[in-house]
Amino acid sequence: MASRIDRNQPIIVCGGGGFIGGHLVADFLKQGYKNVVSVDKKPLDGWYQVHRGVTNLGGPKGDLMNLDVCRKVMKGRAGAKVYQLAADMGGMGFIETHKAECMLSVMINTQMLMAAKEVGVDRFFYASSACVYNADKQRNANVTALKEEDAYPAMPEDGYGWEKLFSERMCRHFREDFGTQARVARFHNVYGPFGTWEGGREKAPAAICRKVMNAKHTGKLEIEIWGDGSQTRSFMYITDCVKGIQAITNHDTFVEPINLGSSELVSINQLVSIAEDIAGVKLARKYKLDAPKGVAGRNSDNTLIQKVFGWEPDTRLADGMAKTYEWIEGEYLAKYGSGKKFVEFNYHDKGHDSKGHGKNGTAKKPAKSKPAGKKPAGKKKSKSR
Repeated sequence: MASRIDRNQPIIVCGGGGFIGGHLVADFLKQGYKNVVSVDKKPLDGWYQVHRGVTNLGGPKGDLMNLDVCRKVMKGRAGAKVYQLAADMGGMGFIETHKAECMLSVMINTQMLMAAKEVGVDRFFYASSACVYNADKQRNANVTALKEEDAYPAMPEDGYGWEKLFSERMCRHFREDFGTQARVARFHNVYGPFGTWEGGREKAPAAICRKVMNAKHTGKLEIEIWGDGSQTRSFMYITDCVKGIQAITNHDTFVEPINLGSSELVSINQLVSIAEDIAGVKLARKYKLDAPKGVAGRNSDNTLIQKVFGWEPDTRLADGMAKTYEWIEGEYLAKYGSGKKFVEFNYHDKGHDSKGHGKNGTAKKPAKSKPAGKKPAGKKKSKSR
């Protein structure tokens, strides 16, 4: 069963200036929702997507590390659906080197739960992660897919994973003690257009797309791969993520944390091969064995989501990567042009600030009101209002 659909209901997307949040806001607008609030501490000109017809709260007005801001966001919005995606995070290179910053996101989750409880909300969705799973179950590249119960006994990813697991428990106890209808999904490696593709916070699909296209456009036909390339993962395309978020949030009776990810397991070497096929190149591979690489293997067991929802994320990785590559290449060419040298970012170098941004930044100005996937590849984005 699903909750009642009311397109005048307040929809609050925390982290709406980020990758997943921007796509989620776009989908609510596509469905005709009229009272959407997008919140992010980044200034509007740093958002990945800025949409017209939305209350956009950026900068200090969107800094959910401040409890007063959380309360202002919720004021007058009783009965809302809250989607808590806001977090200080990135790919493995970031979360392995910024553990304290990742753990501070617990303040956002806790304070938004407090503010939501105070006004009374219809639903509170929390974006957790597969990083909550016990590391002992992920030491082999030929990993057995992770079931929801594999989070305990607890031994999650240090820093980021502990923050996620603690916040899952907070959601549970707010539901049990205060009646806050919290729902939790454990994301498995979301990728797609309109996300970070350079600067140090990008995840493997975007990083590999960028490295392959840089090799192609500069003529230096080689690629650096973190680790030995044998580590395995599954990757979920953004449209599947957005669909799953809403299905999980709207379910009336299922309240436990649940996997939201593809079950298509690939090695990093295979992911590189997919990107090479898209680009039409073959690269010499150089392996950086001392780089952050995470667990040996991780995959999503989708038995439960199939049972409860009769569905699982099903976009083929090759198809999603083709769309992602096309979008990143447009951004790359708009910023660097073809044949120009791109300086790869390395967390072990000194060329980054305390927030994990490389000297090159993240080459992103928001597509003001265009839904995800509508921006022509290579067209420069306009400044936001």
